[in-house]
Amino acid sequence: MFTIEHDFDATTVTLVDEGETPLKEDVIVHAFEDCVTLTQYDSRLDRDVTVTLSMAQVRDLGAALNLPEGVYRLRRAGQPPGPPGVTSRG
Repeated sequence: MFTIEHDFDATTVTLVDEGETPLKEDVIVHAFEDCVTLTQYDSRLDRDVTVTLSMAQVRDLGAALNLPEGVYRLRRAGQPPGPPGVTSRG
């Protein structure tokens, strides 16, 4: 399950783990103009932990979710021909 909220400066998505045990804490995703943050409560540290991704990292992560194992670099317009969108390096 997830929720989506649109605020003035960010879109917030909350991912709720409803699966079988062991369940993980909710993940809160804030999408800003220049970065995306992921926040999750860590019971070992007894605090929220936040990771910040640049928009380039978000783009690469989105591309990686549907690719097989390997090392890739997204191809930019004007680069030498190769498979659409990505080039493999390994």
